[in-house]
Amino acid sequence: MDHPSALAESDVAHLLHPYTNLSRHQESGPLVIVRGEGVRVFDEQGRDYIEGLAGLWCTTLGWGEARLAEVAAAQMRQLPFYHLFGSKAHPPAVDLAEALAALAPVADARVFLASSGSEANDTAVKLIWYLNNALGRPAKKKIIARERAYHGVTVMTASLTGLPNNQRSFDLPVPGILRAACPHHYRNARPGEGEEDFATRLAEELDALIVAEGADTVAAFFAEPVMGAGGVVVPPATYFAKIQAVLKKHDVLLVLDEVITGFGRTGAMFGAETFGIRPDMMTLAKGLSSGYLPVSALLVRGDLFAPIAAEAGRIGTFGHGYTYGGHPVPAAVAVETLKIYRERDILGHVRAVAPAFQRTLRSFADHPLVGEARGVGLIGALELVADKASRRAFDPALGVGARVVAAAQAKGVILRAMGDSVAFAPPLVINEDEILVMFSRFRAALDETHAEMRA
Repeated sequence: MDHPSALAESDVAHLLHPYTNLSRHQESGPLVIVRGEGVRVFDEQGRDYIEGLAGLWCTTLGWGEARLAEVAAAQMRQLPFYHLFGSKAHPPAVDLAEALAALAPVADARVFLASSGSEANDTAVKLIWYLNNALGRPAKKKIIARERAYHGVTVMTASLTGLPNNQRSFDLPVPGILRAACPHHYRNARPGEGEEDFATRLAEELDALIVAEGADTVAAFFAEPVMGAGGVVVPPATYFAKIQAVLKKHDVLLVLDEVITGFGRTGAMFGAETFGIRPDMMTLAKGLSSGYLPVSALLVRGDLFAPIAAEAGRIGTFGHGYTYGGHPVPAAVAVETLKIYRERDILGHVRAVAPAFQRTLRSFADHPLVGEARGVGLIGALELVADKASRRAFDPALGVGARVVAAAQAKGVILRAMGDSVAFAPPLVINEDEILVMFSRFRAALDETHAEMRA
């Protein structure tokens, strides 16, 4: 093991890391990344790693995109900061809102800008409550989210998130959150239950939940097209069509969290297009700026905006907003990112390389440790199991997923384990040769872990 650098020692002494075992980190210290190029990042010793999760699902264009750096620098020189409060505006925010409204499948969208997916989803909840007060429906406030969902880490969005570690010891969730089943066919289907029958059952269970709670108390249903941090769960066939029919029947809004899937990840510009979803609201972040600067957006269906605006008129102001929401530098970078997606036909590239990605991913299904290989476009996961025939999971205390990911990092590929599901979501610009190198390094790590466990 390398002697820790001065930077690593300072990190341990001063920095509080998110999503980290803080106790163990005091001993192990950080992996210090100092630069990036293409789909690779490099540590202090110059070792390269293929970033198999595009950072945090976000660096869609890879590292070193000069156009984004140049746009950021130019905007910093011209207008380094301004806000949108009190009817103020600036060109990057207006241009970004116009571009998103034209691009996204939300009818006549109004665009609210923020800095993170958590802020966008948190704002969606507040707007839904505000809307129902404006419409004279003060009881229609409950929000449905799914088991294993991930919608953020604010007090409200961590309550929507259906992962125990986001709530344990934080005194969460807050009241008013309802929980629907996770649509993971491999884990949650009954014996002999096909995908469409499974989807039918989940829709019937959702309908029964809304009826039991009272449709006049249920306001919205939050969903990711593909569940990301919950393990890359791809919905079963017909799922969203059946879910949407239930929501429409009970006048429950559908908020589509496209923070991970937006901007090409599934092979379409949005997961909504891949799975035939017609959202009432949509949240975006991550790929909106290729992760280069913090920016997010909430898109609201146009006819929902009218009562919101009327309520703000009655009160005298719309009392919500963030200092950095619509910040001109991230907004300018986001506008340029959207131009690059279009000019370089990033969607076409994803569609061209996705078959190789999915084919190689699914080749791991025969590995003794792998129970399921799943994915769509350039996102996927391998679920590790103790017994393939029975689908028996490993004892969580063994930390098998974390062990595989640590072994992969040692071999030069950075991935993420969600329990014993190992996720892959490389930069969208990855080529077929890089896909093969990434999976080759991972296979060596998986084989090594398997051998250690057998020993």
